[in-house]
Amino acid sequence: MLKVNNLKVAFKSRDGVFEAVKGISFELKKGETLGIVGESGSGKSVTSLALMRLHDEKYTGISGNILLDDTDLLALPEKQMQQWRGNKIAMIFQEPMTSLNPVITCGKQVTEAIQLHLGMDKKAAKTAAIALFNEVQLPRPEAIFDSYPHQLSGGQKQRVMIAMALSCNPELLIADEPTTALDVTVQKTIIELLLKLKAERCMSLIFISHDLGVISEIADRVAVMYKGEIVEQCTVKQVFNSPRHPYTKGLLACRPSPALHLRILPTVADFLSAGDNADLNEIRTRYTYSPAEIAERKKQLYIQQPLLSVNDLNTWFPVGGGLFDKKKQVVKAVNGVSFDVFPGETLGLAGESGCGKTTLGRSILRLIEPTSGQISFEGTDLRQLNTTAMRQMRRDVQIIFQDPYSALNPRLTVGDSLMEPLQVHQLYNNNTERKQKVLQLLERVNLNPDHFNRYPHEFSGGQRQRIVIARALALQPRFIICDESVSALDVSVQAQVLNLLRELQEELKLTYIFISHDLSVIKHISDRIMIMNKGQIEEIGDADAIYDHPQKDYTRRLIAAIPGKQ
Repeated sequence: MLKVNNLKVAFKSRDGVFEAVKGISFELKKGETLGIVGESGSGKSVTSLALMRLHDEKYTGISGNILLDDTDLLALPEKQMQQWRGNKIAMIFQEPMTSLNPVITCGKQVTEAIQLHLGMDKKAAKTAAIALFNEVQLPRPEAIFDSYPHQLSGGQKQRVMIAMALSCNPELLIADEPTTALDVTVQKTIIELLLKLKAERCMSLIFISHDLGVISEIADRVAVMYKGEIVEQCTVKQVFNSPRHPYTKGLLACRPSPALHLRILPTVADFLSAGDNADLNEIRTRYTYSPAEIAERKKQLYIQQPLLSVNDLNTWFPVGGGLFDKKKQVVKAVNGVSFDVFPGETLGLAGESGCGKTTLGRSILRLIEPTSGQISFEGTDLRQLNTTAMRQMRRDVQIIFQDPYSALNPRLTVGDSLMEPLQVHQLYNNNTERKQKVLQLLERVNLNPDHFNRYPHEFSGGQRQRIVIARALALQPRFIICDESVSALDVSVQAQVLNLLRELQEELKLTYIFISHDLSVIKHISDRIMIMNKGQIEEIGDADAIYDHPQKDYTRRLIAAIPGKQ
């Protein structure tokens, strides 16, 4: 039904022309799912936008052929193309919060598309929209119809986007990274939903992702993109069993595998440098811990006294109720949590969104004040410290936030952002010495000295993550909480950041609490794993024991949701 021939997409700017897609060709049969996989910048999303003709044609040059049911979409006048969008071809965008209008209710946004394309009146469009909300398995469809996007969870917003894309019964649905920032359990339900809807509606699907594990769950065939070109096209089975291109082998290898004990994760660069001789098993074997090394590490960790002890910690938030209500309701975000962390250990903290992971991390550092309980760091109860003493303590305890862009001041250069904590704590004699320290930090996280004078928006996501790691290291802490610090990164960049965190831990004797909803990442980097659910600890124990022999159904469900388990 779809034939793409020699598609090229180039962007015009003052600096010249940049070719983002370099003459790619592929086909899609009716009822088939094609997975397009590659890193950020490989041309995946640019290709999907070209299929929809959503590029600004003033600044974009597109050539080649896009034949949908033998009609060349590139030859259609814009007015006619508007009729094809929605009716014949529809798209689910990567970030639902930025794709949905924040000041219009979810129901109105869907009915708008139905009225425009199908000519229904307002009442019929509302009935159709609520039926769609039911079809995509949204809870309380009538209530969500009148809700605004900010009132919904990430998974619910994504379902609204799917309902909107399906509203005009398209033949072809393009899903551009629709599960990237979602919990593994929510991701699994979205994938199952898309497969169900595809089968029921006899649609064809193009599913775009940077993660081959996710692609393996949904696609029939795979096109691997690298620097604007398709370097490999084959069935899902072939790409996992016998990948041919070094880049494909690298994408497979850099995803953490819970079955392996890797010292460091292989990266795409390892395979590209090895070329056609790259051997996935040989490279993994080279990077694997021996059982004796693992046993010795655990022995040395747990003969020590704990660095951090958390005792019966509670963080509760009041909700609802009016000014004169006597009964105050509370959300028990952290509810009676107790655990220890040992010097040099990585304790992995896993669970779905809303389980209390981030609140627990911020409560430990008193960025959110706990309701009750004890937080002991080397025998000092952090809850008893005044503001000045707590500020001094933060030299030893730091946090790497989930979103590096919002954690950095956009008006400050990277150099100024990294010098700021050194100035606040009056470290070193003057700004010349501080600048020298910052340049060393940039080099340590594999950034260049000339990055000192650049602003956050001038960096990629992976580079920004390295900057916030450097900022956390500036005060030479001994304990760092990593809050979802790799969740939104490409698998290849994620591998580099995870390797960096492990290198820094060994070099600087750091202790981590590593928070993530992705158990394959948690299993790779952690010595022990703690599973949280509804503000409480479900289970805690050795990483291998938790993964191989989980005691609770909740943990089993998290593990079962890991995409493409190898």
